[in-house]
Amino acid sequence: MTQELFRVGIGYDVHRLIAGRDLILGGVPIPYDKGLFGYSDADVLIHAIIDAILGALGKGDIGQHFPDSDPAHRNADSIMLLTEVVSLAHDEGFALNNLDASIIAQKPKLAAYLGAMEERIANAFDEPCAVNVKATTTEGLGFCGREEGIAACAVVSLVGK
Repeated sequence: MTQELFRVGIGYDVHRLIAGRDLILGGVPIPYDKGLFGYSDADVLIHAIIDAILGALGKGDIGQHFPDSDPAHRNADSIMLLTEVVSLAHDEGFALNNLDASIIAQKPKLAAYLGAMEERIANAFDEPCAVNVKATTTEGLGFCGREEGIAACAVVSLVGK
C-alpha cells in the first residue's frame, strides 16, 4: 500500500470529573455520581477518536473543527460530532480500517458498558469496521487514580476507498 491509501492517527483527551453532570463515554450514559466537565457532553473517548481520525487525515484537531467559542457546540452530542468527522473522512476518500481505544479511569468500573460503546461507535461509521474499546485504571496513581478526571486515547487506521 502507498502512504496515500493507508493512514494512522492517534488521539488523546482528558476531562475532569464534576458533580451534577451526566457521565457519557463512547456515546453511552454511565450511571455514576459525577460527570465530565466540558463545553460539549465532554465524552473523552469520542473526542480522542475524533482527534485520531483528524490526525490520520492531516486535518488538525477537534478544537479547530468544533471550537468551544461556537454556541452551536454547547452541550453537543459527541457522537454527532464523530459522524461529521466520519463524513469528512469519506469525502477525503477514506474509510475506517480499525479503531483501538482505551479509557483510563479509576472509577466507575466500565467493563459492563464496553460492548455498548463499541456498537455505538461502529454505528457512527455507518460501515463494517473493527472497533475495540478497553478500560483500565492507573492503580490509584495520578489524576485519574485520584478520581479527579478521566482520560482516553485512540489509534485509528484509515484506508483509501
